[in-house]
Amino acid sequence: MRASAVVIRSYSTSFGAATRLLGRRHRGHVRNVYALVRVADELVDGVTEGAGLTPAEQADALERLEAEVARAIRSGYSSDLIVHAFAQTARAARIDATLIDPFFASMRADLPAPDASGSDADSAGLRGFDAEQHGAYVYGSAEVVGLMCLRIFTRHRSLDALEQHRLERGARSLGAAFQNVNFLRDLADDTDRLGRNYLGTQERLTDADRIDWVRRIEAELADARAVLPLLPKDARAAVRCALNLFAELSRRISRTTVDDLYARRVRVPDWRKAGIIARSVARTAAETR
Repeated sequence: MRASAVVIRSYSTSFGAATRLLGRRHRGHVRNVYALVRVADELVDGVTEGAGLTPAEQADALERLEAEVARAIRSGYSSDLIVHAFAQTARAARIDATLIDPFFASMRADLPAPDASGSDADSAGLRGFDAEQHGAYVYGSAEVVGLMCLRIFTRHRSLDALEQHRLERGARSLGAAFQNVNFLRDLADDTDRLGRNYLGTQERLTDADRIDWVRRIEAELADARAVLPLLPKDARAAVRCALNLFAELSRRISRTTVDDLYARRVRVPDWRKAGIIARSVARTAAETR
């Protein structure tokens, strides 16, 4: 679990700050989930290619990771520290193949084609995602992660069918909003280095596209915000903080032209993050239940 915490701190100061707001009973488990997600995501986003693996070898590396996760959940042990930590969380929170399989399916969608060895984004062309492909990818790469966290937060609670439905919708919406914001933030890297356009076809996005995506993100964030009161209080401050940080990113993207998005990554200044965190904590502390 300490190894998972190191992974999270190394990748995201914002997420690291948000997880520190979680109650002790949730904090390590959420870090375990996100650490495995980061390892798998890096595997398909260039680390294996940078190490000289062929597309076939990259696919094999992901397959071996997926198989090790499944074995660890069955047995309760892995010699891989991050996989072992995730397996402990999965067993405690009943995170099963219904969530894990879609995640790895989305990771496989990011692997280069078997005949792509030696090609780059310019020679292979920009890979586009249509609406159906986008939906399937976001579900597996982000929405199921939200559902995993929800299972952690509610593992000691009995939910009725309506509560379960509302919370799952909120968790999925929040995961989708996070992913869509990051797609807009990462336009330059996804296009230039990875040769992907998760938000459309092979064409460059327009400012009209940007506006449409921001509206969609705002609706997703609103869906997630509506169910915050249903979360346990020792999870609520962290989720509210993460939600508000991404809402601020969305607002900044709404004021940034597409040309600028293709040139730089939108960020929230540290002083602004500190204010968002403080207000999120204060708002949650003031709630009576």
